Amino acid sequence: MRTRHSLWRSVVVSSAVALALAGCASDSGGGSGSDDETDAAAPSTTAAAELTGTPVKVGFLNPSGGPVPQPGADTGATAAVDYVNGQGGIGGRPLELVSCDTDTTPESATSCANTFVEEGVVAVMDGFNLSSSATLPVLSSAKIPLVGMIPFDSVTGSAAEDRVYFAAPQASFLVGAMQAFKQAGKDSVVLALVDTPSSHQTIDTLLPALAGALEMDASGVYFSPTNPNFTALAATIAKDDPDVGGLMASPNEAACTALVQALRQQQYDGTIFTAACTDYIEAAPADAAGGALYSSTWLPDAMDYAPDDVKADLEIAQQAIEGVDGGTGGFYAYAEFAQFVTFANALEGVEGDLTGATVLSTLKGLESFPSFLGPDITCGSKTSPNCTTEMLLFDVQEDGTIKPAGDGFLTPVPEILAQIPGAT
Repeated sequence: MRTRHSLWRSVVVSSAVALALAGCASDSGGGSGSDDETDAAAPSTTAAAELTGTPVKVGFLNPSGGPVPQPGADTGATAAVDYVNGQGGIGGRPLELVSCDTDTTPESATSCANTFVEEGVVAVMDGFNLSSSATLPVLSSAKIPLVGMIPFDSVTGSAAEDRVYFAAPQASFLVGAMQAFKQAGKDSVVLALVDTPSSHQTIDTLLPALAGALEMDASGVYFSPTNPNFTALAATIAKDDPDVGGLMASPNEAACTALVQALRQQQYDGTIFTAACTDYIEAAPADAAGGALYSSTWLPDAMDYAPDDVKADLEIAQQAIEGVDGGTGGFYAYAEFAQFVTFANALEGVEGDLTGATVLSTLKGLESFPSFLGPDITCGSKTSPNCTTEMLLFDVQEDGTIKPAGDGFLTPVPEILAQIPGAT
């Protein structure tokens, strides 16, 4: 079986309404931000209840609290578990989620890791956590792999042992975007990043090295994670009228919307770079046109430009995510959905008991494997946890759609990535 989505697409599209009506709220994680609060609920759909195999239990580091919560990740995980179980689970075994709320602190991540060990999970899904490396001593000792898309914790992303990430490393998105800007004749860039410990490595070390390699004028500025002043931030970014200004990464969609509006109020007419945000386009379409954003996966706003097979998968993901009561869409929802579906696809053909060791060896052995909504991936690098370096850069069109730069996925210059620990 090559991929779940290639064989099940017609079934899923026809049953999408039923899936949405079935509801999917059992693994929401609560969002309280408590260090030890978990939701070990069983799969929520009727289809999942009909599965008779031994459940495949996975943990989920739910980034629901702290200064930079990502509620879309929980939505994507919830939708994906119901989707997978609605299509027969993993080889007839239901996918069961143990969701644990994190708040960006190492303490909350460590507490969740201990809970996952007690619950007997076979893998832990990293929901874009800033402190996922705190889980590694506990999980590695228990032979439980950490699985994700983009390692937001630079320590997690700097080595390959006991972890697998289906998308590109953080560095790829910055390198790929700046390459594309340079090729378009945009030589000056000012980008902002929320002021956290991990941010300083990016702005203080990575950005200057990248600017030198690409012969660009690039600088970074910080803003408060708890009390951001976007008017002041926009004035700082626009002061020298750079070709590109905006966010290197965004704590949430609201930050993107506020900064775009503030930059336009400053009469800034350069390219506004909004990391992985998309909601601001609908909120202020006139201000959004001409902007740029990156992604690890195809997104619904790019439907008009996606290949036919990707369009079908986007429809699957969109209907599943929209079926989550009170859910949040956006990049994090679609990326998390893609993470879970790729995980399930990869394990579909594994026979016998699934253990942490089996899961890790199976994922590490993937070669030219079609990830859901993403590129073909090959895992198992001895120096990087990431299975690809490819990324998407989208340009915002006047009609509110987003169009990929180039022909689709971009590959950052390997010689530059090779200078960054864990990037290749």
